[in-house]
Amino acid sequence: MTTQRQQDQIGRRIKALRDARNLTQAELARKLGFSDRQTLAAIEAGERRVGPQELVSLAEALNVEVDLFLDPFQLIGEGAFSFRARGVEETVLAAFEEQARRWIATYRELGLQAGSEPRRLGHKLELYPWSSFEDAAASAEMLWKEWELGDVPADRLEEAIETRLGALVLYVDAAEGISGAASQLPGLHTILVNRRESQGRRSFDLAHELFHVLTWDAMPPRRVEPLEVKPVKGNRVEQMAESFAAVLLMPAPIVSDRWAARGGEDLPLWMSRTAAQLRVSIPALRWRLVNLGLMPKAEVQSMGSAPRPAGGGPQQMPLLFSRRFVERVSGAVEAGRLSMRRAGGLLGLSRTELADVCAAHGYPLSYELPG
Repeated sequence: MTTQRQQDQIGRRIKALRDARNLTQAELARKLGFSDRQTLAAIEAGERRVGPQELVSLAEALNVEVDLFLDPFQLIGEGAFSFRARGVEETVLAAFEEQARRWIATYRELGLQAGSEPRRLGHKLELYPWSSFEDAAASAEMLWKEWELGDVPADRLEEAIETRLGALVLYVDAAEGISGAASQLPGLHTILVNRRESQGRRSFDLAHELFHVLTWDAMPPRRVEPLEVKPVKGNRVEQMAESFAAVLLMPAPIVSDRWAARGGEDLPLWMSRTAAQLRVSIPALRWRLVNLGLMPKAEVQSMGSAPRPAGGGPQQMPLLFSRRFVERVSGAVEAGRLSMRRAGGLLGLSRTELADVCAAHGYPLSYELPG
C-alpha cells in the first residue's frame, strides 16, 4: 500500500469512528492534546501523516485497536449499502453488512496488490426521481439490446454486469429475510444475492440491484428496501427498479413471441414452462403479460396462488461467491500473498470450506490441509 493511500485510509477511518461516537473535531483534538482542530482536520483529509505514537493515542481515544486503522481488508468510512430485506432485526442486518464489507474489501485489496486498478462505472442510466415508469422500461429494453442478453437475459446478466461494468456479483449465504443487496464504492460496485432464494427471486434481485447500481448518484436507495414493492403509493424509486427488472428479464419481443407461439397450450402449463425457461417467477410473468396487454388484469387477479415453475425437481443453488471472486482469492493464496487461514477468516470459512469452494469454481489449491 502506498503511503498516500494509507494516509487516506487512516484519515477516513478516524472520521468515521469519530462520527460514530458523536465527537466533534475539536473534542477529539483536545483528547489527543492537539493545540487546535486543524491538525486533526488535516489528518482526516489525508494531508498529514500520523506518527506511530499518535496512532496509539487515537486508538485509545476512540477505544479501538490500532490495527483497525491499518487493516486494508476492511471497509470503514467508505461504501454505501442498500438491502432488500423483510422482518430482519437490525443486529442481524448489521452483522451481514460487516461480513459483506470484508468480502468487498478483500476483493479490492487483492486486486490492488496484483496491479489491477479500480474501474470507474462506465455506464449510467439517465433516470431521475421524476422519470416515468415508461422511461425505466425503455432503459431496460435498450440495455437488453446493447448488452446482447439474448432470449434468456437472466442467463447472461451476471457476466454482462461483471464484464461491461467491472462490478462484482456475489452469491452468498444470508440470513432468512435478506434477499439481496447493492453496494456503492468508488471503483467497485457490488451486487450480493442470497443464493438460497428461488431462481426467480435471484434473477429479479440481480436485475433490481443493477438498477440501483446504474442510478445510485441520481436516486440513492434507502438502506433497507422491502422485498415486495407496493404498486400504488409505494416508493417510486423501487417501483421504477421493479419495472426495469421485469422488462430486462422479460423483454417485450421475447415474451410476445412466446405468447404468439403458445397456440392452444393450457395457460397454467404455458406459464409454468415459460417462467422456468426465462428464470423468473410465475407471478412476475403474469404481470408482465398484463403490462404488455396480452392478458387482462382481472384474469390475473382471479388466478389462485402460483405453483413453482416447472423445472424437473429441486432447484440447484449457485456456487458460493463467484468465479471471478474465487479466482482472485485463490491466486493470492497460491502466490503466497495471503495465507489460507487469513483467507478463510476474511471469507467466513474454515480452511477446508475454502479449499472446497476454490475447487468447485475450478481453482483447486495446492496446499495440503492438516489431517
